[in-house]
Amino acid sequence: MTPSSDMDDQQYQDVSPQTPTPPPDASTNPQPSNSAPGNTSEEISSESGLAPISKDEAIRKRMLQNQHRIQWAPNQAQEAMDIPRKPFTENLPPSSEEPIIPTEQKERILKRMLQTQRRIRALANSHPKHGEVTGDSDTQDNLQSVPSGSLIGTQAQDEVILNQMLHTKPERMEIPHHPFYHEPPPPPSTFSAWGLPILLFCLTVFTTLWAGAYQVNTKPVTGAWDFLTKYPDSLLKGLPFAATLLGILVIHELGHYLLARIHRVPASFPLFIPGPPQFIGTFGAVIRMRSPIMKRRALFDIGVAGPIAGFIAAVIAVIIGLSFSYVVPREHAFGLQLGEPLLLQWFAWLMFGPIPSTHDLVLHPIAFAAWFGFFVTAINLLPLGQLDGGHVAFAVLGRQQRQLAYVTVPILIYLGLTGWPGWIVWVGMAGIVGLTHPPITDPDVGLGKGRQWVAWGALIIFIITFAPVPFSVG
Repeated sequence: MTPSSDMDDQQYQDVSPQTPTPPPDASTNPQPSNSAPGNTSEEISSESGLAPISKDEAIRKRMLQNQHRIQWAPNQAQEAMDIPRKPFTENLPPSSEEPIIPTEQKERILKRMLQTQRRIRALANSHPKHGEVTGDSDTQDNLQSVPSGSLIGTQAQDEVILNQMLHTKPERMEIPHHPFYHEPPPPPSTFSAWGLPILLFCLTVFTTLWAGAYQVNTKPVTGAWDFLTKYPDSLLKGLPFAATLLGILVIHELGHYLLARIHRVPASFPLFIPGPPQFIGTFGAVIRMRSPIMKRRALFDIGVAGPIAGFIAAVIAVIIGLSFSYVVPREHAFGLQLGEPLLLQWFAWLMFGPIPSTHDLVLHPIAFAAWFGFFVTAINLLPLGQLDGGHVAFAVLGRQQRQLAYVTVPILIYLGLTGWPGWIVWVGMAGIVGLTHPPITDPDVGLGKGRQWVAWGALIIFIITFAPVPFSVG
């Protein structure tokens, strides 16, 4: 048997020609030689009834027969046979026509050949693992071991082994269904990868422009559709709101997308969901993961990247928007009343000072879009199921995320019954998808101190952007 490394191929090419030919003394004198025990031309008899041949010729034939039948990887052959890297030609006299192999080296070659035969039998008789293919079990009983004292096996034994390994038609085994095994996702179509995201984004741009223009409209209309049909040229007035809102959402989703690409998790482009223009014109955006996130650090990074990126964009927008906002007496304020998260209260105090209870702050469309960015960030950081907060909580707490979700649900139900009923809707949607998180393959891998600090930062972001009653009518 010949390993497929360049140095060893050169060794055997120097030892023997491509076609084995009997030595002159074996053809002219077939009788056993009476040479000394250390003589390398000692003859052995064949068990198959053929004429006796010398030991050198038996070794040469053996190597040539196995050379063309089985190919081993270089590292496996080196590990299994421990072939010395020293070439045979260093011990050859320069004027010798026939190579002279020392006796101790021949013994090492024969020993390796027997070890290789035992390795082949072990591979043939080994039980298949993880859905590998195996040969017919009926032929395994025909394998016979080579006696420990023999130099080489008979031709019949070699044929049984080689036919079993090379010529037996394999049987295909069923692949066991492992909870962490997933078929590779098929490549998406051109429409799914590019056409659908672009189409939904264009529709969302239109609906958010419509919503932003309808919010600042002061002309008499009976509804959003009536406004669009009567004043279509007023759509550009909604550009500050639409650009700010879509910018926050795009940055949020790009945080997920870029980290998914870094961790080699196949993900789609952001899919924006257009909504009715009576409010903000969109239901947000999502990214489709074409395969589960199976690594703990990847789960944390992908889950936390979106809320942090969107939060930073919303902070910049609220600073700009509050500079265009103004305070009016409460009797002049009407319509939808927005809840005030802690961060918005702090920025308003910095820019306007203490606002008396008889007055109210009227947000500019840019500030209103930033407020909605805070609301989206807080919603996504809820530690429920497939929300971003569920990913982060499971990556940090493991299976204890289940208990945290079961504590969060009754709190949201209470807030829905006493304040904003929308919390009950969110609990129902999270229950449909699942309150708990699916498992990962490496739960024992630590996140590191850096990610732990980021997790604490995400918790602080949730606290300062959460409003118990985000909407009310006054």
